[in-house]
Amino acid sequence: MNTAQTFTIGLVQRSCSEDRAKNVARALEGVREAASRGAQIVCLQEMFNATYFCKREDFDLFDIAEPILGPDTGPTVLACQDEAKKLGVVIVAPIFERRAPGLYHNSAAVIDADGELLGVYRKMTIPDDPMYYEKFYFTPGDAVEPAPGTAKKCSAASGYRVWHTRFAKVGVLICWDQWYPENARVTALLGAEVIFYPTAIGWRPEERAEFGEDHREGWRTVQRAHAVSNELFVAAVNRTGHESEPGTSGIDFFGSSFVADPFGRVVAEGPTHEEAVIVHACDRTLIDKTRRHWPFFRDRRVDAFGPLTERWIGNG
Repeated sequence: MNTAQTFTIGLVQRSCSEDRAKNVARALEGVREAASRGAQIVCLQEMFNATYFCKREDFDLFDIAEPILGPDTGPTVLACQDEAKKLGVVIVAPIFERRAPGLYHNSAAVIDADGELLGVYRKMTIPDDPMYYEKFYFTPGDAVEPAPGTAKKCSAASGYRVWHTRFAKVGVLICWDQWYPENARVTALLGAEVIFYPTAIGWRPEERAEFGEDHREGWRTVQRAHAVSNELFVAAVNRTGHESEPGTSGIDFFGSSFVADPFGRVVAEGPTHEEAVIVHACDRTLIDKTRRHWPFFRDRRVDAFGPLTERWIGNG
């Protein structure tokens, strides 16, 4: 793994259409742009090759899923492997994964800069809200083994993973995972220098005026808090654009992809309603500097955290 003072990350914020091949091609254009601007690790948005299909429950939409691990790796991940090898960059490629018949995940493939598939992170916390019917499609992540031959490049605990890529130690969590501090903490304890949050989040148009900005600011704030409390870099990459759904007003995805440093400062940010490629050089010495001055890991009361494994500990 590279121990240079900095590693440079890129986030590709795109709108999506029903043409999955076009979505992949346009995302890889973004990867190439990020690489041309110095990015060494590039993260794509949640299920970047498709529209956000979870707006309804439809059995036919399981056909979108592709295998990641094993001999039958699907075309989307293969294309990302080819691009990673050509450019010499790490790519985090989130897709709808078909693990086995009847077993599907919301996943992210992690590909090293030589094109090697290091493994897969499977979303741990699955929402079920109006227009976000993910429990219909996805099984929560579990303690899957690293890809064959890559165990030395991966630190693991339960379903959480940190990959020792060519340029940095990379953790991945996906969208709804971002609202839970436990997910970020375990990933930090595995040694992550940066946590990527590929995301698909937006407003229902009729709710935007009343709740929209508060919703977006809450989304930013909770992830900035993960950066502060774990004293590492956090990078959230969201899709943008309106996606329609018959019988509803659809979803306006609000973009706003950003990078927060170990102090929680937003050091790079994308627009709300436009596509963008965000690139930022992360100074890894800030991680140690911050942890020396704010020794949160030193002062953790690990002997007292048992109640966190309970569903509820109050009355009722």
